[in-house]
Amino acid sequence: MTNQRRAVIFALVAVLLWSTVATAFKLSLVYLTPVELLLYSTFFSTLVLGAILVWQKKFCHIFQCTRKEYLFSILLGFLSPFLYYLILFKAYDLLPAQQAQPINYTWAITLSLLSVPLLKHKIVWQQWLALVVSYIGVVVISTEERPFNLEFTNSFGVFLALASTVIWALYWIYNTRDKRDPVVGLFLNFVFSIPFIISYYVLTEEVRWVPINGVLGAIYVGFFEMGICFVLWLMAMKLTDNTASISNLIFLSPFLSLIFIHFILGERIVAGTFIGLILIVIGLLVQKFPLSKNKS
Repeated sequence: MTNQRRAVIFALVAVLLWSTVATAFKLSLVYLTPVELLLYSTFFSTLVLGAILVWQKKFCHIFQCTRKEYLFSILLGFLSPFLYYLILFKAYDLLPAQQAQPINYTWAITLSLLSVPLLKHKIVWQQWLALVVSYIGVVVISTEERPFNLEFTNSFGVFLALASTVIWALYWIYNTRDKRDPVVGLFLNFVFSIPFIISYYVLTEEVRWVPINGVLGAIYVGFFEMGICFVLWLMAMKLTDNTASISNLIFLSPFLSLIFIHFILGERIVAGTFIGLILIVIGLLVQKFPLSKNKS
């Protein structure tokens, strides 16, 4: 089997698994509060990432970082998984999955905007067009086909879903400065996030035994969304000789996700969700494939 074929297989498996996580979030939140889901899924994800490092014979690398790199992991761990997933899980708790998932998908647009002040990138007119088209899609989705009334299904939930894109974009902007092995860095970020998560949990929640169904959901979320999918995607990008062809596969994810949301969660997918999602994807494609030779 060629490296390119292996890359496509790894990428497709990652995309397929990522497409299930919106459904997994909603099912888990039936039994867990957002911070409980964050606590347990982070714990299991940390175990998975540690096991991957042992398998790769890189676990010793976590003890070879500089003081600056450990401090950097504290910052990144605060941003994600702590703050990002706390906000994201709360958004999923308040919104139908078919709304929260596409809105969260606009993080790439947010990333390009934040790259202007933080990375000194230039923004071209295609990126403004992408912004307008994508956020029209957000309005269509979150108002359930009534964009001119601006009556949101849950305005606070929409705010949180959009806020999560800012946190995630900040995480990836700062993460570009991290020169460590990606899995080593991710593992340390998760380790250093745990004190933040436990502190928030103890201060805001009543400690309790959680239902086994909730634990199983957290295991699934931690294993796939926070752990193995990231590693599979890294492997795909490392093996491929055509990065664009692999990265474009990610556009399958939101549409596959709607299938799981409908058939497993039982949500009726309204036309506004599909129309809004198409607008968001068009915006992302406009940004990814500029219509002129201008460089960002």
